[in-house]
Amino acid sequence: MNPHRRLALGRHLILILGAGFVVVPFLWMFTTSLQSRAETYTNTSILPTSWHWENYLHAWEAAPFGQYYLNSIIMAVGIVTGHLVLDALAAYAFARLDFPFKNAIFVILLAALMIPTFVTIIPAYAIVADLGWIDSYAGLIVPRLADVFGIILLRQYFASIPMELEEAARIDGCSRIGTFFRIIVPLSTPAFATLAIFSFLFAWNDFLWPLLVTNTDELRTIQIGLASFVGRYGTSWNYLMAGTLTATIPSIVVFLFFQRALVRGIASTGLKD
Repeated sequence: MNPHRRLALGRHLILILGAGFVVVPFLWMFTTSLQSRAETYTNTSILPTSWHWENYLHAWEAAPFGQYYLNSIIMAVGIVTGHLVLDALAAYAFARLDFPFKNAIFVILLAALMIPTFVTIIPAYAIVADLGWIDSYAGLIVPRLADVFGIILLRQYFASIPMELEEAARIDGCSRIGTFFRIIVPLSTPAFATLAIFSFLFAWNDFLWPLLVTNTDELRTIQIGLASFVGRYGTSWNYLMAGTLTATIPSIVVFLFFQRALVRGIASTGLKD
């Protein structure tokens, strides 16, 4: 066999093995969601002895999951929008503008990445409580409208764009804001797509903050709703897996959507001779 083909075959085998490690947990989650509650404790096979498709309906009816999904979508969309707008504006200022103590402030932002989230939870909760935002969309969204990771990510990408493009636009009479929206933003599609994916996954899967700032089912998110299947004297694993499986669908859809946007952005980005 040709050495190159042998090398390609080895790479494919490694990729298939890695894909198996990723797929098996989802397969186990899917088969568990179709078992009866008794089977989840006694069945030793990955395949159920009986298929209970009604588990998905029962899991949906066990709690107001429609409202949970709506709350999660509103929260995630609000946080992603805030990250894309506010992080981009701050990143552009660090990448292109000159102002006092710019480098010192940027170093402080870098240092902020090393601060554990749990350290800031209590002060953030106290501020939200003082503002009267407990059990409201404002409490879920506003404290997380901007993100240090997004600012640093976009700043590094903006800095890689040639300054000559902006200078040419400024010579043609375009304003600073105009160059940002007409030059920087279109050329930064890959960075925006990456930030959107990470921001959505962070918001959709967040559990601790929504748990702290919500008290009623009207504002709780899907991740908190899934905890309702964990009881004091036992866990309904079949319903929990059914609910968890349906909760992963929006994340998969968003990832696939922005993945295509990411590929298009990479293909269309660059300087033409």
